[in-house]
Amino acid sequence: MKITQITTLLVFLSLSVFAQNYDIQIKTEIDLGQKIEQFRAVPMAIGEDVPNAVVAMYSEDAEIDPNLGMFFFPDHTLKLAVFDVEGEILWKKDLGKGVIPGVWFSPIAAFDLDKDGIDEVWNVNTTDPGHPLDHRAFVLEKRDAKTGEVLGQWKWPEPFGSQEMSRLFRHFIMGGYVNGEPVLITANGTKKYETIKCWNSDMTERWVYKKTPDTPGCQGSHMSPIVDINNDGVDELLWGERCIELDKGKLLFCADEKTWNGHSDIIEPILDKKTGKWYFFTCRESNNNKVAPPRVVLFDENGERVWSKLEEGHIDTGWAARIGKNGEPVVLGVKIGQKKRSADGEHRVDVVENTFDALTGEEIDLGFSVYTTIPVDLNGDGIHELVKGYFEGDGSILNNTGEVIGNIGGASAIASKFTSDDGEQILSCSKDGLVRIWYDKNARDNQIAKERYTNPFYKLNQKQTGNGYNLFNLGGI
Repeated sequence: MKITQITTLLVFLSLSVFAQNYDIQIKTEIDLGQKIEQFRAVPMAIGEDVPNAVVAMYSEDAEIDPNLGMFFFPDHTLKLAVFDVEGEILWKKDLGKGVIPGVWFSPIAAFDLDKDGIDEVWNVNTTDPGHPLDHRAFVLEKRDAKTGEVLGQWKWPEPFGSQEMSRLFRHFIMGGYVNGEPVLITANGTKKYETIKCWNSDMTERWVYKKTPDTPGCQGSHMSPIVDINNDGVDELLWGERCIELDKGKLLFCADEKTWNGHSDIIEPILDKKTGKWYFFTCRESNNNKVAPPRVVLFDENGERVWSKLEEGHIDTGWAARIGKNGEPVVLGVKIGQKKRSADGEHRVDVVENTFDALTGEEIDLGFSVYTTIPVDLNGDGIHELVKGYFEGDGSILNNTGEVIGNIGGASAIASKFTSDDGEQILSCSKDGLVRIWYDKNARDNQIAKERYTNPFYKLNQKQTGNGYNLFNLGGI
């Protein structure tokens, strides 16, 4: 064997050994001082003095969904808090009885719209707390990240007229960039009637996009990725299979416009690192005879189908994750029979997992269950671990072969790089109100991991974890 071959083999073996040498520990523990049944959090920056912080939204009530069969009246209020990653709580605020605890009523975002280097906190509030379902009183609220002080309120864009609750109360807040200039996006509705508004940095209206049942093509999704899909310097919003550029609000394409008018639960961008091209993966919900197959599809950057699978079923959740032997992307589509949500929490039955090679569509048998998982690269080697921190997950952490390597003891609210430590971190919250930041003490970021962290898509979309179901939107890069 040649010396170069021996050297290569030794490097490979040392990387293999290192990859298994996890030392997963709690970096920080924060006691929010109350029981918690729902919790979401977003990484944020508060200037040079607090470069790594988190804004959290939480309640003693379980997640309240606007669906008629899932809605219940809250017994408790919704709280806001900001803390740094070392554990210091900077401030707490109670939003009062007029704000319904639930991600669809009350998203939370952190985004620097005024370009001062400090993220603002953005949330939905009401000017009529005595009537919490009166959308006419809803406002977009901007808060100072350091103090929680309200800096301004603007009327929340009016939804369309009479609709059922499940369609009326679906709120989003997120940011994007147009040739380097920040813009803010607010939206409501994921089915039938949908309104998207773009705000300039001075809070003037840039554009409004409206969709009705007569609009051809897809409905909205529970995910809302912002990606410069054509690499032209202007970000696009993937609103379901609909691609809207953020400069003028122009529709670039609507994938499967003539054959699909349903609602996709998952919209996940995937980057082909060999070519630099973007793709996006969809998991489709509607499961009646009026909706044509397929149920999972990969599209290219122009909205053209690359591959499709599964002929029927409600594909309720899924993700993309780099869990191939060498970090190749894999996609998951989870078919369910039924889901239930109440004051006791959420539960799904008749779960069937389907996994595929992300770029070819070849079916893959992983040999272990990945339902309830969120991708996270704890050791910084460019290959994802998986944390069972979603839905009914038990908190287990798996490596990419299914070996259990730890447990976070609760649900995950963030799984990305939001501290200065190597690797990505996990932020968990337990029902007793303890928030913990987990990290791998042995992590060492390789070049692949570093390129992920600095990708504009990564930095922007890691701040969507308080918005919709965007906990696993980074797995495709």
